[in-house]
Amino acid sequence: MESRRITRGFHSVGRERIWVVDAAPEGAERAARTPLLLLNGIGSNTALLEPLLERPELERVIAFDLPGIGASTPPSRMRRMRDFAQLVADLLDALEVPRAHLLGVSWGGALAQQVAFQHPQRCVRLVLAATSPGQWMVPPSPRVMLRMSTPRRYTDASFFEQVAGSIYGGDLRHDRRLVAAVARRMVAPTLRGYASQLYALAGWSSLLWLHRLRQPTLVMAGADDPLVPLPNARILAHRIPDARLEVFDCGHLFLLTRTERVARSLAGFLDRGAEPHGDPTVNR
Repeated sequence: MESRRITRGFHSVGRERIWVVDAAPEGAERAARTPLLLLNGIGSNTALLEPLLERPELERVIAFDLPGIGASTPPSRMRRMRDFAQLVADLLDALEVPRAHLLGVSWGGALAQQVAFQHPQRCVRLVLAATSPGQWMVPPSPRVMLRMSTPRRYTDASFFEQVAGSIYGGDLRHDRRLVAAVARRMVAPTLRGYASQLYALAGWSSLLWLHRLRQPTLVMAGADDPLVPLPNARILAHRIPDARLEVFDCGHLFLLTRTERVARSLAGFLDRGAEPHGDPTVNR
């Protein structure tokens, strides 16, 4: 496997201290290619997506912890989604990255949509994974919503093992070793950081302006996703003019359980401009 050079460190963005992980092939010139910027799910830290950062199929990949999440310092203020989008643009400035591909996961998918709409010149291609158009979405069950309203799954390992299958679906329904492996990568967010992300998402929706997005878009979804049911991905792929849908035979965390296949698909979409496999294909 091709070795990769991974650097980690803090960057100052306004009043925030943001933890950034930057991965690229060993010996590659980092500024030579448009990087892929990962926007993570609610409460999730960079370590959770480390397997994707390590994939040799991908060129430069950048991940970061939002304020109050992972290693980043607690947020200086509460933000709406448009304010988080500005934070992303300011982070790109701090990293001296004029434009990037965006990969938004779950909550981060909402942020990726907002960045692509609010700062279209900063987003080259858009990847939306296990996400939705926000408030006007096909919702999960009330039981799943209740379990997601608290960061307890990050602080209580036994609780996470109890609820992981029902929240994330797919392989986590039956693979206890996988559940334990995911739990080891999770770091509890601060309550203020988690609340800030909930606050940003409250009342937010992209449904009225998805048709105005002009970036080539790959929508990825899990066939068994209790948290973001598959119809939401179909809505995104239908409403965004230049979008394709790829469905994986797993649940909400298919980026972790199908990492190699995801990386191959991303490489084709981002680097070679190839068509993804497309709806209604299920990537097995």
